[in-house]
Amino acid sequence: MPGLLSSPVCLTVIWFLSWSLHPSCAQIRTDEVSGVQYGHLESNVTLACGKSQIRMPVVWHLNHSSALPWHEVTSNGTLVLLQVDHSAQGLYSCYDTRGLLLHSAKLRLGHSPGLLSVSCRVPNHTHVRCSWADSVRTFLPAQYNASFKGKGHDWRPCVVDVARKRCDVDHPAFWQTLHTLRVMETNALGSMTTFHTVKLDKLLKPDPPEAVVVKAQEGYPKRLNVSWKVPSSWPVEDAFPLVFHIRYRPQGSVYWSEIYSEVSPVVVLDALAGHLHQVQIRTRDELDAESQWSEWSSLLLIQPWEAYTTSTDPTEDSEETSDNDVPFNTKPETSTAKTHNPVIEGEGNLGLVILLVLFSVVILITVPSLIYVVWVRQRRSDHVTKQELTSMVKMKAMPI
Repeated sequence: MPGLLSSPVCLTVIWFLSWSLHPSCAQIRTDEVSGVQYGHLESNVTLACGKSQIRMPVVWHLNHSSALPWHEVTSNGTLVLLQVDHSAQGLYSCYDTRGLLLHSAKLRLGHSPGLLSVSCRVPNHTHVRCSWADSVRTFLPAQYNASFKGKGHDWRPCVVDVARKRCDVDHPAFWQTLHTLRVMETNALGSMTTFHTVKLDKLLKPDPPEAVVVKAQEGYPKRLNVSWKVPSSWPVEDAFPLVFHIRYRPQGSVYWSEIYSEVSPVVVLDALAGHLHQVQIRTRDELDAESQWSEWSSLLLIQPWEAYTTSTDPTEDSEETSDNDVPFNTKPETSTAKTHNPVIEGEGNLGLVILLVLFSVVILITVPSLIYVVWVRQRRSDHVTKQELTSMVKMKAMPI
């Protein structure tokens, strides 16, 4: 057997097989992409043909094509791309003069992070939510790390939602109004840390009231019943009371009437009979004078109760009327079928009786007064006449 392996024919066969298998083995090894390389936009980017120095001429391709952006190739095979833009991104491969792939890398271009634009919301005393936006568009995936602390306290984590670019803190030290948020953005080209001051008392802004309902009150053409629920995000403990601001106006008017209340429901007493009304509610912390009002609730449209009429079709009203393209609820919750209203008639009869009684009292006082005045004047006139006659009689009786 050793003699057979050392024979010239066998050695020739073994050399032929090893030569024919070598290219395929090299192709499998060198076709593997070594990784992703990152570069700065609008700057020069250098790509090396492998980890070791290449002492032979090489050829570079972009996305398996011979076309390349503005570039230079150094003596050691390094590719230098000049003032790259987005079109320079892609898969770069270097080959030797025989066409064998020596190295490949995927190039991604972007910017290092800049300062973030941060804003925070405080929907209640137990929660803070901060969000941010990039001041520099990096074009690269980023990671965020956020922390939060009050003055004199240690940093505590702010739970980050990377996809929505925001973070949440539960149960902040609300008795310390001044806090600091720290957000660090990191990508393949660098990192940047942004600090943002948070004043909890001034940022406290509840969510709008929920389940707002406006109903016409049967039998009362000038009344509306407005009810609502406390925002679900607001703690219901008595330690955090809310005050509610209700505004309403006839549709088409530019002036709002307003009511402030701490409890629901509220009855509007001065609605304009026979007219559709717009109604909205907002709320704020009753004790914190620095806090903000919530956004207004959705605009609702309602018409007070009317006798001998039926409610307007809600579809037609919603199509004919709008305020800032907000859909209205035009259908009164209370039925407005034809009804006889004894309450209104009773109130009208009572008013008429009162007027008649007052008129009678005035007549009874005025007539005797006039009679008395006339009698006094007549008596004085008679007395004067009597005096004049007496004087005339005495003058006639005097001797001449």
